[in-house]
Amino acid sequence: MPETGPLADLWTNGPVSIAAYMAAANAHYYATRDPLGAAGDFTTAPEISQMFGELIGIWCADLWDRAGRPAFRYVELGPGRGTLAADALRAMRRFGCNPVSVELVETSPALRAAQSARVPEAAHHDDIESLPGGAALLIVANEFFDALPIRQLVATPEGWRERMVARDGARLVTLHADTPVDDDIPPPLRAQPPGATVETSPASIAVMHGCALRIARCGGAMLAIDYGYRGPAAGDTLQAVSNHRYADPFERAGEVDLTAHVDFAALGEAARRGGLSTLGPVGQGLWLQRLGIDARLQSLIAASPGRAGELEGQRHRLVEAGEMGELFQILAAHAPNWPQPAGFAA
Repeated sequence: MPETGPLADLWTNGPVSIAAYMAAANAHYYATRDPLGAAGDFTTAPEISQMFGELIGIWCADLWDRAGRPAFRYVELGPGRGTLAADALRAMRRFGCNPVSVELVETSPALRAAQSARVPEAAHHDDIESLPGGAALLIVANEFFDALPIRQLVATPEGWRERMVARDGARLVTLHADTPVDDDIPPPLRAQPPGATVETSPASIAVMHGCALRIARCGGAMLAIDYGYRGPAAGDTLQAVSNHRYADPFERAGEVDLTAHVDFAALGEAARRGGLSTLGPVGQGLWLQRLGIDARLQSLIAASPGRAGELEGQRHRLVEAGEMGELFQILAAHAPNWPQPAGFAA
């Protein structure tokens, strides 16, 4: 990477952790572009079909109704272009479900502009710390946690060490720190062969725990939707995407999207420590079917018969196992005095 690159100052004091590298790279990446859509680097479920956001809106409206129709705020973490929020709010309002405010946690100037165009009433926040209280919270985090920084801990013959990133001339290379990190490895994973990798995301745990504390205090619920696994598990999942293709995560730093698979077991534990009850995760496809995506598909086809093939293709991408249906998982966390959210019981 050239010295004039966007992260040129990151290595002033030597190698940095994968977490520090990922945080700096993604901060620059998201601050300088709209990465979504055919002209960008990747596409998310709300951009594939209006059905996705509409069903999340129906999920919110159903839960709000069964909770006694309390005052609430609609919150999104990492809301992309605002497409999901616009679709969800439109569906919610059809049922008389009107939030007292819309709060979007977003740092990218480019994406904030897109969100404001679609959801003009929304207030923006740099992080969850400034979210207002005084009402229940319905929080949606779609493809948010996968972009938060991870640590990578690697088994070596001398014990567990943290993986670091260093500059070697114009290239970036990885190496192992000298400090032992064996105590940071979940006990079931400590007996791994040399070279095995365990990932943790303190940033994700902090966000989930912070959201849980607010929901436990004010009431409400949260959906976390992402690709991931039920940990604990070993494996290197750090990846980069550019122009809808996989890329080297250590080339063009700050110009490609860096993500890692989400440990839903760790997220669930953080939510429970914050005082919430959890459900799932379940596969996105099953969840959308339970929420009624097939009925919504038929109503859209009836309204626009000429779009039947297009709409069926959208449903296929969201639901089927070979597409997003099983890789993407959905976890719900809710205040114990709220009803059980829909979509998680057979």
